Amino acid sequence: MNDVATRRTVAASAPWHAGLKPMHWRILAASFMGWIFDGFESFALFLVLPLMLKSFLTPEQLAEGPIWGGVAIGGTLLGWGLGGLVGGVLADYVGRKRMMLWSVFLYAVFTGLTALSTGFWTMLALRFITGLAMGSEWSTGVALLAETWPERARPKGCGFLQSGFGWGTFLAAAIWLMLSNWNPLGSDTWRLMFVVGALPALFVLYIRRNVGESEKWLAAVREQRWNAVEGARAHSGKRPFTLTEIFRDPESRRRVLLTFLLSLIATVGWWAVANLLDRHVGLMAKAAGFARPELWGTWASLIYTFGAVVAYLLSGFIVDAIGRRLFIFLAYAGSLAIVPVTYLWLKTPEALLAAAFVNGFFTLGCAYSWMAIYPSELFTSSVRSTAASFIFNAARLIAWVFPILAGTMIQFFGGVAHTAATLGLCYALGLVIPWFLPETKGRPLPQ
Repeated sequence: MNDVATRRTVAASAPWHAGLKPMHWRILAASFMGWIFDGFESFALFLVLPLMLKSFLTPEQLAEGPIWGGVAIGGTLLGWGLGGLVGGVLADYVGRKRMMLWSVFLYAVFTGLTALSTGFWTMLALRFITGLAMGSEWSTGVALLAETWPERARPKGCGFLQSGFGWGTFLAAAIWLMLSNWNPLGSDTWRLMFVVGALPALFVLYIRRNVGESEKWLAAVREQRWNAVEGARAHSGKRPFTLTEIFRDPESRRRVLLTFLLSLIATVGWWAVANLLDRHVGLMAKAAGFARPELWGTWASLIYTFGAVVAYLLSGFIVDAIGRRLFIFLAYAGSLAIVPVTYLWLKTPEALLAAAFVNGFFTLGCAYSWMAIYPSELFTSSVRSTAASFIFNAARLIAWVFPILAGTMIQFFGGVAHTAATLGLCYALGLVIPWFLPETKGRPLPQ
């Protein structure tokens, strides 16, 4: 056996984390913590929304509470989508680290200001601005980690990064469980959730001191490699606008649109279907005559997010074992199956709590973890953040209407179950789309 073959054999038998340096772990920590705060911020809104609406709406308006709640969620989602697009593009021009700094700082500030809201429209404006800032954090963290971690460890690192959102939602549910039991501010206790959400502003100091810039991105800019995918016709001269560049080449355009559709399915499913789960469990507990039925909804949220965290942590290992396309197919197949089981077939709060883990594993964990791994493997360094951001965030520019639609459908159907089961049919598209995309298992990151 020659030296090259020997080195390859040794590398293949080494642990996946062999070769990782403190620098790699610091980058993961920064991206992971930023995503934890995003998860906390997103889920906190769902948890406290009923109390927020009671603080701001008249009794007549509360009669249409699901619609007003949908507007509040939709406003955040719209801001998230717009901010993510802008921030993702800017990260390909000014660097990953700088955009991460500003994103974390600004969403922390405006989250804290949400605690001071005096009315519904003020709150909605602050949620929209918070979404603008929050949207750009994810794509910058994913691009930075993908471009700095070794090939064999990259999918695992991206899965660990994505788990931050699940840990953030779990943290939000746990803190809200504590605050709602303590209830220090009475009907205004919900404001404390957004005070906690302002703490990430301090995290900016860690990013500034411990995280460096991506060398692959710096090299791509320095060498003026502007193509979105490898093998595309080369550019010469002035750098093209990255958002148009990912649509210029036919192959790049096809990859963007297909992965965007997959992202849209997951986004609609989570924001308009999965997040009805705690309300559904609470209503079941109330109908069964349990004391404090809202606590059942909170416990369902905790179990749901625990299922998502398990999926995130396993995702990098699973995609390396079975491939990217089969993983995506199974993620949407599981989501499609669990929605009717949860909302139409199970009739007791206890059974719904057990199903919450499976819901979280598929509809939040598996359905989102591929986005941290796969898009980075489809596009080059000069447009990687733009492409990942478009795939992840542009879906929100459409999906923001679905929480409003779900609220309207709940009013029309007279309940949560049929609304969730109807909207959950969107997962069926995820069974077909993956097979029209390239398999990237075992391939190096495009330069």
